[in-house]
Amino acid sequence: MNTDSQHLQQVSEEFQHMVEEFFLVQSRYSAAIKEIQTKLEILDDEFQMRHRRNPIHHMQSRLKTIQSMLEKLKRKNYEVSINSAVKNLQDIAGIRVICSYVQDVYTIANLLVNQDDVHLVRMADYIREPKPNGYRSLHLIVEIPVFLSEGRILVPVEVQIRTIAMDFWASLEHSLRYKAQEYIPQHISDELQRVATDIASLDQRMQAIHDQVDELSDARSDNAT
Repeated sequence: MNTDSQHLQQVSEEFQHMVEEFFLVQSRYSAAIKEIQTKLEILDDEFQMRHRRNPIHHMQSRLKTIQSMLEKLKRKNYEVSINSAVKNLQDIAGIRVICSYVQDVYTIANLLVNQDDVHLVRMADYIREPKPNGYRSLHLIVEIPVFLSEGRILVPVEVQIRTIAMDFWASLEHSLRYKAQEYIPQHISDELQRVATDIASLDQRMQAIHDQVDELSDARSDNAT
């Protein structure tokens, strides 16, 4: 075997090893997603028993692909390696939690991060301080212990919590930008921002209606006793 062939074989083996390592890491993050999802499902079930309604409308999870991890490492000018991905990327695993009301967003977030084995790494509140384009959501980076054959490890998970209305806007805004290949004229961006403001106002009005209905329900319960 000549030198060039040996070099190609070595590169191929190294690449295969790196891919295997990425798959192993993905399995750890997949386990972390399951842990967080289970915690959220338990909280939602308990809330339903206590308050006769579910604060969580639905959940979605996602795990970055190997290609996506590699592209982000390159884009951020990080070393392209498994250790670099684990060290520098905190959004390999992600869960999106869609709630009915704004108050539910903060209730679920507080109940989650106050659990003994959940460590809050970082929080970004884009509801109280929306992004310039109008995007609203509560973003958390939490660490959760995962128990594997080699022992206990802490794995970060990005948790995005938002209302149905916020998710409606974010989903359509994303699809519009994708369709326009990221180029959106300023007048359309301005209109999207105004729509986001209108949706936020509707969220607040629905929250107020919900609170009034709760008060009426409590008053009826008190009168019945």
